[in-house]
Amino acid sequence: MAFQNIVGYKLGQAEMPTTYFTVYTVPPNVRTYIKDIDICNTATGSSRFYVHLVPFGKSAAVENALFYNAPINANTTVQWTGSQILNAGDTVQVKGSVAGITIAITGGEAT
Repeated sequence: MAFQNIVGYKLGQAEMPTTYFTVYTVPPNVRTYIKDIDICNTATGSSRFYVHLVPFGKSAAVENALFYNAPINANTTVQWTGSQILNAGDTVQVKGSVAGITIAITGGEAT
């Protein structure tokens, strides 16, 4: 399947709960590229966070972690820039160790 049209936009933005949460799911017949992830800790203390790029039909696990138990200081932002490709049905799942950690993901979808 050739992908001809690529549209860039914000793929997801949310506060991370303390249990795994799906912040983005790749739609059918689409490939998604992730270009930038910003994680912000608005809490008053340091914390930890998890970001997983989960293949369709799988669960968040060590083998699909982009960040795993990663530290983040109070009132700071961690930025990841790179290139990751997700296929139809894949998900981005996240969680934080405390309330007050937010995530914003940008990239694009190809159809």
